[in-house]
Amino acid sequence: MAKVLLYVVTFLISIWALECVRFDQIFKKGRVLQIKVIYMLIAFSLAYLTTNFIYDFAHFNSFK
Repeated sequence: MAKVLLYVVTFLISIWALECVRFDQIFKKGRVLQIKVIYMLIAFSLAYLTTNFIYDFAHFNSFK
């Protein structure tokens, strides 16, 4: 349950952090759906990587 909560928190932080990136300047004009899809994929990827790092780091430190 804690890992799911951590996923949600890091996903929200990822979305907040990605708001500063101007994806409309990177992609072709009129590709709104593709921009939204890549935005969500990047947010999910960042959340997954961050959650696993925090979870593994906490698990690793609990053995010492």
